[in-house]
Amino acid sequence: MSVRTDSPQNSHRAGFACFVGRPNAGKSTLTNALVGQKVAITSNRPQTTRHTVRGIVHRPDAQLVLVDTPGLHKPRTLLGERLNDVVRTTWSEVDVIGFCLPADQKLGPGDRYIAKELAEIKKTPKVAIVTKTDLVDSERLAAQLIAVDQLGKELGIEWAEIVPVSAVGDKQVSLLADLLVPLLPEGPALYPQGDLTDEPEQVMVGELIREAALEGVRDELPHSIAVVVEEMLPREGRPENKPLLDVHANIYIERPSQKGIIIGPKGARLKDVGTKARKHIEALLGTPVFLDLHVKVAKDWQRDPKQLRKLGF
Repeated sequence: MSVRTDSPQNSHRAGFACFVGRPNAGKSTLTNALVGQKVAITSNRPQTTRHTVRGIVHRPDAQLVLVDTPGLHKPRTLLGERLNDVVRTTWSEVDVIGFCLPADQKLGPGDRYIAKELAEIKKTPKVAIVTKTDLVDSERLAAQLIAVDQLGKELGIEWAEIVPVSAVGDKQVSLLADLLVPLLPEGPALYPQGDLTDEPEQVMVGELIREAALEGVRDELPHSIAVVVEEMLPREGRPENKPLLDVHANIYIERPSQKGIIIGPKGARLKDVGTKARKHIEALLGTPVFLDLHVKVAKDWQRDPKQLRKLGF
């Protein structure tokens, strides 16, 4: 009888996988499903993600660090150009790339554009992930899987795997993790056990406020919204068993005419944004929160380098 001498540490893998795809391909929802907790904001609006968010999946055999990137798109603003730069920089730094393609939409010019760029990256393994499978029947899913396989062959991409998943229905999410892990390098954990993201709390709080503000606004408004958390301080004079965190944040829009849309009649919309955001912030931080929101105009901030720097881009 042979005895294995490999220690668990020797066979442990750790590394970075990034999810790429056109806007609204299900990247953030998939990241949250794999991590098991909300680390990336989601919306049915395209281009919700504006910076790389790292979600950390802890397993006995591996630590998988997922990098959720903004959707690659044809930029119309300086912000759009900077977001695309973030995506391409991330591609060059990760150990495996997951290309997300929604099952409910035929492959289009946007998918082909990204696939062509991926074909130029020769050494990094690529996994094709067909997302949102809960929205289609088996026949349509089969057709999409064949189309994805064909796209790879046309462009000279050898997919390491082609995996259909539903993050919302929790179908094959754990299988995806099982398939990504062997593509990571061997090595010790990169983050402490229990950490689910390396995002600063202040940034995550700002993102949760932006997510709440994105709900129910007109189609043209989402890209005009930015949030900056100015201050997060424990309320002085509170008893230890009844803490309260004061969070002061500004919601920025581009034009004075947009202010009324965010605030709503008699402030009702802004109040609703605050209520929804506070609930998620309290769940994230594990403490009661007083949320103070103000709406400010930063004229044409998506096109202004100085304003972009001020808003963290």
